[in-house]
Amino acid sequence: MSAGQMPPWLQEQIMKLQQAQQSLQSVMTQKQHLEIENAETEKALEELRKVADGDAVFKQAGTVLIKSKKEELIAELEERIELTKTRATVLEKQETRLKESLKEQEAKITEQMKGGAAGTPPNSPPVEDNPRK
Repeated sequence: MSAGQMPPWLQEQIMKLQQAQQSLQSVMTQKQHLEIENAETEKALEELRKVADGDAVFKQAGTVLIKSKKEELIAELEERIELTKTRATVLEKQETRLKESLKEQEAKITEQMKGGAAGTPPNSPPVEDNPRK
C-alpha cells in the first residue's frame, strides 16, 4: 500500500504517531541538556567549595564577571541544582507518558491495518461486496 493509496484514517493515525515521536525526541533532548547543565553546576559547586573563605570569587553575568560572596554563590548553585532536578523529574514523567502513548498508537495502527485493510476503519460497519444476495 503506497502513501497515495493509504486510507485517510490510517494517514491520520500515522501523523499522530509521528507527532508523538517528535515530542518524545524533544523531551529526551531537553532531558539531556538538563543532565549536562546539572553536571556543570555540580562541578562548579565542587570547585567553589574548595576555595578558601577569604578568597575573592566571581560570578559571570553575560560577558561580565561580578565579585560575589562564596556563600551566596554556593546557595545559587544549590538552588540551580534543585531546579534542574525538579525539571528532570517532570521531563522523566513526560517521557514515560509519551513512550506509553507511542506503544498504544503503534498497537492501534497495527490493529487497524489488520482489520481495516479495505480502506475503512476497523470500527466501521463492514461493506458488503454483493448487496443483492
